[in-house]
Amino acid sequence: MIRLAIVQQAPVFLDKTKTIEAAVNFITQAASEGANLVVFTETFIAGYPTWLWRLRPGGDWTLSETLYQQLLNNAVNIDSDDLEPIYQAAKENGVTIVCGMEERDNKLSQATLYNTVVTIGADGTLLNKHRKLMPTNPERMVWGFGDATGLKVVDSPAGRIGSLLCWENYMPLARYALYAQNVEIYIAPTYDSGEGWIGSLQHIAREGRCYVVGCGNIMQGSDFPDDFPEKSSIYPDPNEWVNPGDSLVIAPGGEIVAGPLHKEKGVLYCDIDLEQAALSKRALDVTGHYSRPDIFTLKVNNASQSPIEFLNKGES
Repeated sequence: MIRLAIVQQAPVFLDKTKTIEAAVNFITQAASEGANLVVFTETFIAGYPTWLWRLRPGGDWTLSETLYQQLLNNAVNIDSDDLEPIYQAAKENGVTIVCGMEERDNKLSQATLYNTVVTIGADGTLLNKHRKLMPTNPERMVWGFGDATGLKVVDSPAGRIGSLLCWENYMPLARYALYAQNVEIYIAPTYDSGEGWIGSLQHIAREGRCYVVGCGNIMQGSDFPDDFPEKSSIYPDPNEWVNPGDSLVIAPGGEIVAGPLHKEKGVLYCDIDLEQAALSKRALDVTGHYSRPDIFTLKVNNASQSPIEFLNKGES
């Protein structure tokens, strides 16, 4: 039996260091309650750029650039020691962690941001990094396009884990890529919420015959710092639920077994039996006995994508 903890808490918005400190505290808290797997939402570090849905895309240039600079300055460089406190928390508490973040490219221009989710093992090592394949609508004004290097399922003490971010979960071929790798715990960190979104996650549980973990962003107007640019006009009501959360756990087959946690900050716990993921495929296994590879096949290019290749042909 695996004990799952979904952290439905607001970040310290646009403050990377303090948000990571808060994450460590939540990890320690969840571990003290017996959790083996701790899940944070989409871009928990250091916050989702919610203003994208309130400012006209391409307009308000000065304000958009000011906000983008704050996002850039508080994005994670995975090749640095930014995440070291979380690695240490995973190791000290013996828990597997899945966490969304703003990631700053450190390989090419070192200026592009990605919507990224990482899986960290109970030994404190990075197991996987997945960048969102397709930013949604105005998100394309902020994030670059990920590739399929992280489109994989990884083994952990908490089971076989795979993640897709928010509306990536509407991409049937991306889902299929995870199903084909025997995902047992399918994690969907998201900005979305509500009955329609929950219904989609239930469909994924029925289709993939896996546990589905929906981890929703939660933000109130009061969670934006006082120095947030033009806060009084963008988020004038401190009691407004900008995001209501709606984190939940769905069993293989589609039954909701925990949550949804709606308009409430907290940690949602659920005990799950991984044997159910395999047993539930007796009747339906879309990449096994219910597939037709003689008719349909999927090819995934999981090579790292780069706009430049240096050919060192001049050396003898």
